[in-house]
Amino acid sequence: MRQAGRYLPEYKETRRKAGSFLDLCYTPELAAEVTLQPIRRFGFDAAILFSDILVVPHALGREVRFEEGRGPLLEPIAVGDIERLSIASFHDHLQPVYEAVGRVRESLSHETTLLGFCGAPWTVATYMIAGHGTPDQGPARLFGYRHADAMDRLLGKLAEVSAEYLVRQIEAGADAVQIFDSWAGVLDEECFERYCVRPVAEIVARVRRRFPDVPIIGFPRGAAGAYRSYREKTGVTALGLDWTVPMSMAAELQGEGPVQGNLDPMRLVAGGDALIEGVDIILGGLGAGPLIFNLGHGITPETPIAYVEALIELLREAKA
Repeated sequence: MRQAGRYLPEYKETRRKAGSFLDLCYTPELAAEVTLQPIRRFGFDAAILFSDILVVPHALGREVRFEEGRGPLLEPIAVGDIERLSIASFHDHLQPVYEAVGRVRESLSHETTLLGFCGAPWTVATYMIAGHGTPDQGPARLFGYRHADAMDRLLGKLAEVSAEYLVRQIEAGADAVQIFDSWAGVLDEECFERYCVRPVAEIVARVRRRFPDVPIIGFPRGAAGAYRSYREKTGVTALGLDWTVPMSMAAELQGEGPVQGNLDPMRLVAGGDALIEGVDIILGGLGAGPLIFNLGHGITPETPIAYVEALIELLREAKA
């Protein structure tokens, strides 16, 4: 979960060289470098491509910029803008990302998995509609209630291009791909089905038509009791679980297929007994597998490097 980031000094130096955040995403040698930095430092079993979910709307012709202290800022999309989203130069725009995937794959050992990824249509749409992140994605939810057909068209377009985006990453060398739906947890049951499940099912179907055997991880953060139906209806290979999922539920889900997660990132920030306890709970409940041990969401900037090293040591001791 966001292996490269502001907690690594080598990342900060590369980020400084790049200039803007988007320049870092779109400069293949730099994007590859920050993807590889955590592997060199920690020796993780997998690397995840350094990029951002908002390169997709950017490639569709929407204005996207990142401001320090404010995060991503976009030109809010209106109903009339949806039909004007341009896919003519979509892959040309994202060619630097595909090149970065190829560079990373060439640099990694065969034993280290390379994960590609995209944002799920609903989560990407929330930023496109509001123009920025919000606490509850109220603007996007309201847009969906007021303009149901337009929301369906927007999500459909995002599903189409996101599937092609993942296919191109696989062609470039990704061994598996992950679909991040970070804002799945703000929706009611009906909207979860319409905005999260259906578009992701479309992405999975499109990717599988080209690459039937490539694993696809779905991460509907905050989906709570809907995780099981999400996996059944979308067809994802594995489920990413956030840290609020009870261990009893996680074990039931694991009985039906692989799971990924779900350490609270704050346990990693705290270190010590809190970290040890969290690892013990997850390994005690899920350690028999199939499990991809991971955080339940992204690593935070204030995470001490020493605690990441301690976490890896705990896991390697348990594996041994």
